[in-house]
Amino acid sequence: MRLRTDFSVLRTITTRWADEDVYGHVNNVVYYSFFDTAVNGFLIDATGTDIRRLDAVGLVAETQCEFLRELGFPGDVQAGLAVTKLGTSSIVYRIGLFQGDSDEPAAIGRFVHVYVDATTRKVTPIPESIRAAVTPLVIAGDS
Repeated sequence: MRLRTDFSVLRTITTRWADEDVYGHVNNVVYYSFFDTAVNGFLIDATGTDIRRLDAVGLVAETQCEFLRELGFPGDVQAGLAVTKLGTSSIVYRIGLFQGDSDEPAAIGRFVHVYVDATTRKVTPIPESIRAAVTPLVIAGDS
């Protein structure tokens, strides 16, 4: 899963002036912000609810990024979303970041949400509204 066309959901994120560093490209830490924005924006839109108000919330347990080429400002980034593992209390996402007309990703990310009770912070099952939203994104692949 390495091409834009491999992702069934694409979310657009606009780069900002502050995203670019002194080397003239989007700084590496911003890619992780793009992952977070794409996943949580998708969950809000797909569930039609403010996910911060659920009884269980997804906390980021792991992130990883394979940098393949530079992203730049100005320009929109498309974040492709897929789910490589849907467990009882965790979701493993694969995210491809694309810019311009290229079908090749600038980066491929791994992003893991673990669901915890919003009050006690103890691991708990994924809320049904979240599970229903991400189930169509499940693909076979590396977890």
